[in-house]
Amino acid sequence: MTDDLPRAGDVLHVGGAASVQFAGERALTFRVIRVDPRLTYAGWLWIDGYVLGPTGDATDRRLIFVRGDGLTKLR
Repeated sequence: MTDDLPRAGDVLHVGGAASVQFAGERALTFRVIRVDPRLTYAGWLWIDGYVLGPTGDATDRRLIFVRGDGLTKLR
């Protein structure tokens, strides 16, 4: 996701390319609430949102720290 920052409502695949903590079976489908505007390491983002289950329903709210270029926008 190199072209722009995620926006509220975007649904993302968060896998190993975004952070090693989400590699393999730990990958998430994630609906964005907001991107924290504070500066972090170059290319990294704090994203607040909901983990989506298999039916698309929110199962958990999380704040995740990921590489922006490792995210894949879904839908």
